[in-house]
Amino acid sequence: MSEPAANSDAIRGEARGTAPVPLSVLDLATVGAGHTPTDAFRTSVRLARLAESRGFTRHWVAEHHSMPGVASTAPAVILAHLAAHTDRIRLGSGGVMLPNHAPLAVAEQFGTLEALAPGRVDLGLGRAPGTDGLTASALRRTDQPRPDADEFPQQLRELTRFLDDDFPPAHRYHGRVHAVPGPVQGGDGSRPPIWLLGSSGFSARLAGELGLPFAFAHHFSAAQTQPALALYRETFRPSEALSEPYALIGVSALAADDEEAARRQVMTGALAMLRLRTGRPGLVPTPEEAAAYPFGPAEQDFVDGWLANVVHGTPDAVRDGLDALAKRTGADELMLTANAHTPDARVRSYALIADAYDLPFL
Repeated sequence: MSEPAANSDAIRGEARGTAPVPLSVLDLATVGAGHTPTDAFRTSVRLARLAESRGFTRHWVAEHHSMPGVASTAPAVILAHLAAHTDRIRLGSGGVMLPNHAPLAVAEQFGTLEALAPGRVDLGLGRAPGTDGLTASALRRTDQPRPDADEFPQQLRELTRFLDDDFPPAHRYHGRVHAVPGPVQGGDGSRPPIWLLGSSGFSARLAGELGLPFAFAHHFSAAQTQPALALYRETFRPSEALSEPYALIGVSALAADDEEAARRQVMTGALAMLRLRTGRPGLVPTPEEAAAYPFGPAEQDFVDGWLANVVHGTPDAVRDGLDALAKRTGADELMLTANAHTPDARVRSYALIADAYDLPFL
């Protein structure tokens, strides 16, 4: 095995308190009924400050489009806002959907973020559209919203060369096109580490072959978690980024003072997901609306299956569930997302989980 890569510390988290692995935050900037995107972004700031003060490793923002209940359409913009309100916590995209963007634009956006928050930025990349096919067509200005799988590795290579400013001499961009801010301006040569995100084996294998850190969407593809992580580890090749594999998993988790309160909140996220999956996206419903909703048999089956992979309940119950998940999957880091209607309930959930693990106040 090679020596640890120079930037491994920017990738590997640190477990604090009694947590078995590092804990992080995945933020969708959800918008509940009766609330606004402004409320959602204020909640994101509260979450980032709480996460920083309680020793969470990183705070990532996801890219989604054309979903009224999700305000995180522009991760780079939100991350710049969060950078202005935090000092230490790592900030990143969980992720940027690379096929939606020109690689040069992504390199410039995250070069800008690196200049704003030096040494604190992660660039997580996915290949899904983060939306429906028609919206993807509008984003990409093409009638083929889902490009061939081969295009993603090509886009990734181009993005990496822009970040490092190292196109080969024969390339038409060599010495002529530069990502700014970036290496062309000098500096210490640092740039955001790239993570690959996925919910299947494609990104797991690619991340392993390239020696990159891997983030798996356990929160909506739980049945594929262990096969994908096994594939990642089997195909991993040491690189300048990492000498050994490093995998985090996204986990839906919500803690409340009692089981009933937790159930009321997670039901709002479950109903929102049901509506999304059946072509009826909207704002995250209130707990009262979710409690009164007349679920049909097929809808109830969907909700039951969804909630089976949401770790929720009292703080002790959530801690036990997360511990078991970390042990079962061997994940190197858990990134928690709390999809619920009420901003205060979301923020309190992270505080309760921090307390359950005795995470220190920093």
